[in-house]
Amino acid sequence: MKPRELVWQSFLFMSFSKRLAAVRKSRNLTQAQVSEITGIHLSQVKKYESGESQPSLDVLRKITLALHISADELLFDQEERGPSDDFRLQFEAISKFSGEDKKVAKELLDILILKHTANSLANK
Repeated sequence: MKPRELVWQSFLFMSFSKRLAAVRKSRNLTQAQVSEITGIHLSQVKKYESGESQPSLDVLRKITLALHISADELLFDQEERGPSDDFRLQFEAISKFSGEDKKVAKELLDILILKHTANSLANK
């Protein structure tokens, strides 16, 4: 296993406070810098990282946007989240599509799922 994978796997089993600190450090940011870019008081950032306090949904949104990470990654263990492979990122991207583009993406997925199901039944 690559060193980066080991770091990422250890990240998956952390509490929110430890995940927040790990993400901040992985982005080479100080607590003061996180405070500045999120608009959250420095003492509150320290409380979040120490586990003394939990952010509100509005504050969590500010943190995730500023650190470019999903709230799921900060809050949940890997087995509690959706797909852990490339599909998760693709579904997040699709969720930002226009209505017509979402419809096309859904139709393509439906076709592929139907094809897979038909092939599975034919091979039984």
